This record gives sequence, structure tokens and C-alpha cells, in this order.
Amino acid sequence: MKKQLIVIAGPTASGKTSLAVELAKQFKCPIISADSRQFYKEMSIGTAKPTETEMDGIKHYFINSHSINSPLSAGKYEQESLEIIQKEFLTHDQLILVGGSGMYIDAVVFGTDKIPHSKSLREKWNALYKNNGIRYLQKELKLKDPSYFKTVDKNNHVRLIRALEVIELTGETYSSLRKNTRSKRTFNTYYFVINHSREVLYERINSRVDTMISMGLINEVKDLIQFRELQPLNTVGYKEIFDYLDGKSTKQEAIELIKQNTRRYAKRQITWFKRHDEVKWIDFNNINSLIDTVNTQINTNQ
Repeated sequence: MKKQLIVIAGPTASGKTSLAVELAKQFKCPIISADSRQFYKEMSIGTAKPTETEMDGIKHYFINSHSINSPLSAGKYEQESLEIIQKEFLTHDQLILVGGSGMYIDAVVFGTDKIPHSKSLREKWNALYKNNGIRYLQKELKLKDPSYFKTVDKNNHVRLIRALEVIELTGETYSSLRKNTRSKRTFNTYYFVINHSREVLYERINSRVDTMISMGLINEVKDLIQFRELQPLNTVGYKEIFDYLDGKSTKQEAIELIKQNTRRYAKRQITWFKRHDEVKWIDFNNINSLIDTVNTQINTNQ
């Protein structure tokens, strides 16, 4: 029987960690995190990184595994995580992959397109971004690759720059190079996404943001202000506090913006997961019902 990779995905604040930990205890296996912000040891409160108590003795890979000074790309994550998966499958029949970063989950499950890089061109486009702003990047990408421009997160300058870098390097559109061909894996994958009603999810998000503030998010961001230009810190929960510290907003305005932008991020996460026909959506009632649903699906498809 093939080994089993059980993916627990979902939007932010959906309850992924608690389900993954309970499943890992059942299968007596480790967890591989696929949250692209929890990789970084310098960022904890604003990324809702699980605490030692929440991890409940279960070994977690890719929590505090990297530094913000060395961002982890999806391609590099694919390589590192597959090495861990291969090693852990020597002694385990199941492994749990958990997170909300669809690109990183898909890198493990389906593989990544091997598209070339150019450090010099990336630096060039980064300089253009700093001098001209994100509107300039948007205009350039819309002109050079309207197909990719329709789907990309237009406020994510890193993805805009990556596409423009590749277009200039290869002379091809980024969309044409992203073939989305799936790599063959030696294990079976069961891909679950936790589902909430919009109202419930938004309540959970708002509550989580309030908890982050009470835990000291503002002080965490203050300690990182010298690194604010680094790519991992260009993210919800940090950008808004940087603006508050710059005097561009009040504390309450910053908090409300974090809630609003987190809700928007959750919508984009859900849209990403909906692209895959093989995803099993599981309604959140309680942890026991989720575990029963996952086990039933796995047993049915063996």
C-alpha cells in the first residue's frame, strides 16, 4: 500500500492546526507546515504560529525553520519538504501537511514549474518598484502578459516582479511558461479544506486579530522595523502596523485594516483551493466530526 500524505488546508483562522494535531496523534506521525509565514523564526504573533501547547508534543517541520533574511520560495520548499517526506515515510505510513498557503501546498502535492531566475533582472525590477511604486509594475505586467495579469494578486509586488523578471529573461509570457504540469509522486494524497460560513469565518478572523493585539503584535512589529523592506514582512498584520508606527493611521484604524485585509486574504485562499477538483471540503462542526470525516474519506478511497 502506498504511503499517505494527508493535507489539511483552509483559509486563515479556520482551525487547521487543531485538526492536524489531533490527526497526527491518531496516526503517530509528524506534521509538515505549509504556512509560508510561519517558516520565519522572527515572526510569531502576526503569523498565528502555533505555541508549544498547541503543538501538543507533535513534531512540526517548517515552524521557525528559516530566517526572514533568506526567504523560502515555493520551489525551494518543494525540494526541502520532499526530502523530509521521503525520510519520514521510512518509519511512518501517514504524514500530515497543514497550512493555508496554496502555492506551497501545491508545490508538494503537484510540483512546481521549473522557470529560470535572474538575480540582476530581479534587482532591476525591485529598483523600479521602489522608484515608481506598484502601479508601475501593474501597468507593465498588464501590457506584457494580460493573461497572467488577470489572475495574479495585483497588490503582491513580489509576484509582479517575478513575472516581469521572467518575461524579460526569456522573451516569453509568464503565463505560457507556467504549464502547471503535475509531477508524479510516490505517495497517495488526500486533500482536505476546512469550510466555514462566511459569517463564522469572519468572526474567527476578527477575534484572532484582537488576540494578536493583546498578545503584543505592535511590539513584535516594532522590533522588526529595521527589516521592513524584506519580502516576508510585506504581509498582512505587519504592513498595517508599520503604517501606524509611521503615523499614517491610528492604532484602531490599523487594527480594523488588519481585520479587513485578513478577510480579503481568506477570500483569495478559498478561491485558490476551489481550483482543484480533487479537494474535499469538510464543514467545521467540531474537531471530532472533522476527524471522523477525514478518516471516512481516507478509508473509502484506499
